[in-house]
Amino acid sequence: MNPDAAILEFRPGPGGEEAKIWAGDLMRMYTRYANIRTWKVEQLDDTVLKIRGPAALTTLQYEAGTHRVQRVPSTERQGRIHTSTATVAVLPEIPETEISVRSDDLEWDFFRSGGKGGQNVNKVSSAVRLRHLPTGITVTCQTERDQYQNRQVALSMLRSRLWEKQLMETDIALSDSRKVIGRGMRAEKIRTYNYPQNRVTDHRINKSWHNLDDVINGKLTKLTEALSSADI
Repeated sequence: MNPDAAILEFRPGPGGEEAKIWAGDLMRMYTRYANIRTWKVEQLDDTVLKIRGPAALTTLQYEAGTHRVQRVPSTERQGRIHTSTATVAVLPEIPETEISVRSDDLEWDFFRSGGKGGQNVNKVSSAVRLRHLPTGITVTCQTERDQYQNRQVALSMLRSRLWEKQLMETDIALSDSRKVIGRGMRAEKIRTYNYPQNRVTDHRINKSWHNLDDVINGKLTKLTEALSSADI
């Protein structure tokens, strides 16, 4: 696997709108962290990033798992603290030789991209939605101006998702492949972000930092270095 490329997918947990907002906050946090590291960031879909840079996968592997937030949501009128979660999946780029995908198992849909992107993006059906019929896994991509490019990106995302599914099913405990994405693949709670106490705690190494605002703004180096040193 390429240690310099990682695909991050952000999945809201229970909690309705606040969980979706939190997943978006995490996505921005890792985007800012990547910018600080001068890594290249591509948004493949509304909830998916591809990050490229020296040791990107090696560094981000420990971010996989369930991230819990405790705060007063912007939609909360009575000032009550809510607890919400979002799961971060950290997946490697999987080459075609590693995961075989039969064309007969694929269902393609094409549609016009929404939002900004110029006349071509909005007027041409360049966006793609790909469904893997045997598993029901669906991925979408609308970031590229060209439909062919979006098809290639969607296939790459599908291979990573199929790899994730196979890994979960085979239940590899501590093999090298398992270690690449961290134990957080099982969606265990790995970290809590407590806004009232301005504290972030990583439960795997039982360590806290009292600079939550900096962390949310992408200053994750202290956390990632501590996790790498702990070799969890």
